[in-house]
Order: sequence, then structure tokens, then C-alpha cells
Amino acid sequence: MKDKRPVNLDVASFQLPLTAYASILHRVSGAFLFVGVAVLIWLLDSSLASEESFNATKAIMSGFFAKLILWVVLSGLIYHTAAGVKHLIMDVGIGETMEGGIMGAKAVFVVSAVLILLTGAWIW
Repeated sequence: MKDKRPVNLDVASFQLPLTAYASILHRVSGAFLFVGVAVLIWLLDSSLASEESFNATKAIMSGFFAKLILWVVLSGLIYHTAAGVKHLIMDVGIGETMEGGIMGAKAVFVVSAVLILLTGAWIW
């Protein structure tokens, strides 16, 4: 019997649904937050050590690069939270169909984009 399955798959040619991208980004943002929250805790710890360290942390956080890092970490937190809420809603039986999943993924992207832009305006 001749095997007619492809030997090398071109992964770039796969067409994933929107729900797959939302799920993949949720997992990536969760892994990213593992490191990002450590940065936020370190900043909190350094700001609470003494008055001098608070002023030093405040001076560091006034720079563009530090604000960018803070915005990126908060963006990951916003997306992960929005996608997590979508999963909780699906766990109670709402939006379990493919159409509901697509609408939920679109809602996560829109809500996340708005909140991320508002967070960027707040930081800068």
C-alpha cells in the first residue's frame, strides 16, 4: 500500500480560524505575564524600600523605555484578563457554538484594543 500523506507540511499555509488566534494569544500572554508580573513586583518592592529608592524608581519610570515596558506588560495583562473572562463565560454555557466563539474572540480583540490604547494614553 502506497502512503500518499505529505512528508513536509507547509505550516505557513494553514488557515487558522479567529478563535485559534485568540486562544494562542491567550496562552502566549499568560506565559509573558509570568515574567512581566515579576518586573512589576520588583518595581513595587524597590519603590517601597525607602524614600530614596522611591524617588529613584520614580525617576526610572519617567523614561520612555520604562514606560514602554510597563505598557507592554499591562497590555499582556489586559488581553489575558479579557480572554480569561471570555473563557469563564463559555464555561457557564454561553457562546459555545462556533459562531459564539467567533463573536467572543472578536469581542476580546475589540475590548483589549480599546483598553490597551486607553492604558497607553494613561501612561504617557
